[in-house]
Amino acid sequence: MTGDKYGVGNDLYCYPGTTVLRNLLDIRDDAKLADAERDLTADAADKLDFIPPPYDLDSLKAIHRHLFARVYPWSGELRSVDISKGTTRFCTAVRIQPEAEKFFESMRRLQWLEGLDRDELVANIAESFGDLNVIHPFRDGNGRAQRILFENVIINAGFEVSWRDVDPDDWVDANVAAYHVNYEPLREIFARCIGGTISFSND
Repeated sequence: MTGDKYGVGNDLYCYPGTTVLRNLLDIRDDAKLADAERDLTADAADKLDFIPPPYDLDSLKAIHRHLFARVYPWSGELRSVDISKGTTRFCTAVRIQPEAEKFFESMRRLQWLEGLDRDELVANIAESFGDLNVIHPFRDGNGRAQRILFENVIINAGFEVSWRDVDPDDWVDANVAAYHVNYEPLREIFARCIGGTISFSND
């Protein structure tokens, strides 16, 4: 999504007097930019290879840069403005780096969720995803970059994953609930997204 969805007002990321994010395509219409962004990031996502652990903030920045390199000049860069969405206020810009480091250190201590059974993985993924979402390190495109990061975490843990059946409104509501430390809606979504164990062929 594009535009001033975060309610930051007249910030430097947008063209003056508009809610359209400055972009490398020089598109000045929200809807047209959303269409172009969706197509370009989908194409970029298809070209991403599996990323093994360890994961850190640089990993997430590299994913974001890969997805949005053809769209935004600040792809892969941490935002410099504070943002909120509705009643959800994300991590302040000056705290992104230290909070992200704490998050990834906690994931490292959990050994990247390797060795868990499916139910344990669903519960841990839901909580971890919700916690990282609160940090929201980029001006836009956080959800897409974070989903790809977690695809890699889930695959590395030995399970299949698909976002195909996720309703966008349910997804937003689940992340809002996680912000208020209610992870059950995200658990329900990940219970649908995470499939069976991956079978590795010897061929």
